[in-house]
Amino acid sequence: MTYAIVTVAYIIFQVMSSAGLLSSSMRGMLVPICAYMVMAVSLNLVVGVLGELSLGHAGFMSVGAFSGVAAAVLLQNIIPIAALRLTAAMLVGAAFAALAGFIIGIPVLRLKGDYLAIVTLAFGEIIKSLLNNFYLGVDSGGLHFSMLTDNTRLLAGGKLIIRGPMGISGIQKISTFPAGFALTLIALAIVFNLVNSRMGRSFMAIRDDRIAAESVGIDITKYKMMAFVMSAAIAGAAGCLFAMNYSTIVANKFDFNTSILILVFVVLGGQGNMLGSIIAAAALTILPEKLRSFSDYRMLLYAVVLIVVMLGTNNANIRRFFEKLNPFNRNKDEDEAGED
Repeated sequence: MTYAIVTVAYIIFQVMSSAGLLSSSMRGMLVPICAYMVMAVSLNLVVGVLGELSLGHAGFMSVGAFSGVAAAVLLQNIIPIAALRLTAAMLVGAAFAALAGFIIGIPVLRLKGDYLAIVTLAFGEIIKSLLNNFYLGVDSGGLHFSMLTDNTRLLAGGKLIIRGPMGISGIQKISTFPAGFALTLIALAIVFNLVNSRMGRSFMAIRDDRIAAESVGIDITKYKMMAFVMSAAIAGAAGCLFAMNYSTIVANKFDFNTSILILVFVVLGGQGNMLGSIIAAAALTILPEKLRSFSDYRMLLYAVVLIVVMLGTNNANIRRFFEKLNPFNRNKDEDEAGED
């Protein structure tokens, strides 16, 4: 059902865009919406399936964004086809984000609860600070990088790709809505297959009862590392897709507020509910734009809507009402009644 809903939504928006029924601002939001949906799915793997709270997910997104864009710039003359270059850039972004997830996971994933949340929050801020002070350039002599100040000393004809606090500018905007749709389906396929595997059952066992899981031989640290690295890799690919939709990208875009926004998608959509996270990500990305006409009251109304929806989704009567509207649940109830 999740695949079907995502595909139908893609077809509807693609037809509306082709027919000129979408505003320019809405068309510009299609790729970011896809990126945020993938981010929500990736974080739900850690928060909803594994049961650990991570507050630094924007850090992995920023690693994927900067490494992916840098790779796209370097591959510009080698891979002239934009779609292939975007694919290669997203793979590079995913690989670097996975590496960052592995490195930070070594000391962090022995922690749990509030301690893990605080350390992942610190990790996100550290990544932002490092990228704000990182310089990367390329010339005939190869790649050159430096920290704090630009000491790359590029030769004539060289190009400075990452400019510290100024980020990366002059990016070729090669991200497309079909690419975002494809990445969303890939992320869903990875997460669903992972959850329904032996590894996924181990994740849920750790979430439900850590001590019981450890008593039957489940390696807690190993499986937490796997979930963290996989989630980071998906977030890195989403970060690259997001960054390649803009001509300029800076590290401050991926701050603590972005991590909290992604966490709101997960909590609002339901922990462990991938379809809910996708719907929440799309709705909460579009909502501020639709409320722009309210000017100064826009964010106040946005906050009120969030509170109302959170109260509604945590109300048992409202949940039962929507479950009755779900045809899949009705069929299941009828089958159970027939068996009785």
